[in-house]
Amino acid sequence: MTAFNGQSTTDEVVHGVDLSGKTALITGASSGLGFETARSLARVGARVIITARSEEKVATSRDDLLEAVPGADISTLVLELSELDQVRSAAAELLAGESRIDLLINNAGIMACPLERTREGCELQFGTNHIGHFLFTCLIAPALKAAPAPRVINLSSAGHKYAAVDFDDPHYNEREYDKWNAYGQAKTANIWFSLGLTKRGIPSNAVHPGAIMTNLGRHMTEDDMKAFGSQAHESGFEFKSVERGAATSVWAATSAELEGRGGLYLEDCQIGEPVTESNPTAGYTDYALDEAAAERLWILSEDIVGERFTLT
Repeated sequence: MTAFNGQSTTDEVVHGVDLSGKTALITGASSGLGFETARSLARVGARVIITARSEEKVATSRDDLLEAVPGADISTLVLELSELDQVRSAAAELLAGESRIDLLINNAGIMACPLERTREGCELQFGTNHIGHFLFTCLIAPALKAAPAPRVINLSSAGHKYAAVDFDDPHYNEREYDKWNAYGQAKTANIWFSLGLTKRGIPSNAVHPGAIMTNLGRHMTEDDMKAFGSQAHESGFEFKSVERGAATSVWAATSAELEGRGGLYLEDCQIGEPVTESNPTAGYTDYALDEAAAERLWILSEDIVGERFTLT
């Protein structure tokens, strides 16, 4: 069992770690957990590539990272996950300049937004949080497979407990839209994507960072915030700082005990366990590690992006 826990910070997790010679790519690194993850990995020697949705955001983030870690090697990439044509362009740009990616942290995401759809007709949370990352990761798989010990970390959430993926109507074409149900199925998809990648030879784990107030919650209303806070209080869990929230992602990227291991759900810098009635806020649901559902999701995702990926 790891010495770290839910109180551990990123700096504690990377103490004594040396990532010199490794390249890490973090999506959604303009603020919050992504920025802190990038800062932590750069601090221990990693060459870091950060993505954000615009040139302005990614340039500002790079400047802030260089201020936080003087002399760090920081590169940038514009990546808009809801636009698959742009995802393809970004992946091509990356592969043109990079032969190897050791660590990929798929951190970017949106939460609890009103019903919108991507150009492909995907519900926006599913399309951004899962499909965009699915396509980008599969397209840059050659660079991942060129690394001696690649790792992919997908940011999921305890919110996966809201819903599994509804394969009959994942985009709410027939059923009534519920923003939390939609968030739940997107976060379940993040876990299942980790299972699919691991099966195809790229070790990948899913991370629940904890409850943190970041820009992820920008679509939440005042009533949402009150309900979220009340639920947290009743459930007995506390909000984490960004430094504690990003710690599990950083642990997943650097822990020696996780090398070569995939298909896991991680939380509080530990390998997660199945949820129990006595502690419903911790752990994962019975469908979270369903490999058959993960394969079904892989096929659905390929159908949506119009491309097949074997990754072997």
